Amino acid sequence: MKVSTTLVAAVAAAGLFALTGCTPSAQSTATEVAPEVTAQIDAALADITGKVFSIGPNGEEPASVDTTTVTDEQATEIAGMGLTAAIVMHYGGNDWANAQIAGLNAEFDRLGIEVIATTDANFNPATQVANIETVLAQDPDIIVSIPTDPVATASAYRKASEQGVKLVFMDNVPQGFVAGEDYVSMVSADNYGNGVTSAYLLARSLGGQGTIGVIYHEADFFVTQQRYAGFTKTITDEFPDIEIIQEQGIAGPDFAGDAQGVANAMLTKNPDLDGIWAVWDVPAEGVMAAARETGRTDIKIATEDLGTNVAIALAKNQMIVGLGAQLPYDQGIAEADLAALSMLGLEVPAYVALSSLPVDHKNVLEAWETVYHSAPPAAIKDAYVD
Repeated sequence: MKVSTTLVAAVAAAGLFALTGCTPSAQSTATEVAPEVTAQIDAALADITGKVFSIGPNGEEPASVDTTTVTDEQATEIAGMGLTAAIVMHYGGNDWANAQIAGLNAEFDRLGIEVIATTDANFNPATQVANIETVLAQDPDIIVSIPTDPVATASAYRKASEQGVKLVFMDNVPQGFVAGEDYVSMVSADNYGNGVTSAYLLARSLGGQGTIGVIYHEADFFVTQQRYAGFTKTITDEFPDIEIIQEQGIAGPDFAGDAQGVANAMLTKNPDLDGIWAVWDVPAEGVMAAARETGRTDIKIATEDLGTNVAIALAKNQMIVGLGAQLPYDQGIAEADLAALSMLGLEVPAYVALSSLPVDHKNVLEAWETVYHSAPPAAIKDAYVD
């Protein structure tokens, strides 16, 4: 994955690296990128695509999603068990959560497992604890969930585990929980890899040089921390002429609004800023709003997660230059399958990760179908420009 030496040589030969101490102008993002620079970064992206770089929350090596498949014969056996499941989300209403829930519902339906509750905590740990307690009163066999806070929610999940509920987690695990004892497994995208992917895509749009800001998730949240680490380490190690000049965290729950305020301040303080990285698509929407408000629609924005609004921006080739996409529908299928296999008494991997999908203007329509298992909405297709 190390490509900095050849990238530096290619960019320097093209005369695109700024002199030490110089600050690129607000219009430098429009500089034509040398083909050899693009070729080097494209080669690096091709090299990492399909690989997984994340490790699990307790240092587990990632298992392939192929290890979670439930056969038709197993599905018939599971359907005869009369099982019930609940889905306990951190927050909903966004494309990622909707796709996770859709994948879970589709696979639970195939397995003959009844979904008796789906809850939304609006990223509030106290609300999620109450949701878990309400769900437990319905005596489910399975809970698939994503903890809002690994500490504040741990006791509620512990109660579920002690009640005999099979727990499968998305992205985050309560503090002190041990796979195979307290919960079945955790499924996630390769969030470190998503950070790496978005770093390469932003660097490609900048021609390997410039100044950028970073908007991260200010919370004890395993996967968003991995994204931030993957992005910042890649920029620092691979692109010495891209300088991160300001970083600011957001805690939500108004992630778009919080990011808009932070980005507005960044662009006001640093009028020559070339790019901004946002930790997922909803904060990136806030960055786009700030860019419009400050008249900086030339800004280059990279993020993670292929939500509708960032997909429209990619289709229009405006502001959003690329992202590392998760596969939330497929993650939902894997979570349901892991829960089902555990009900059969089978041993399953502690940590399953799906590789990052690089998405830019050229492949956004195809990527939508891969991510959501459905055709892109008309709003995205109609926005696409050649």
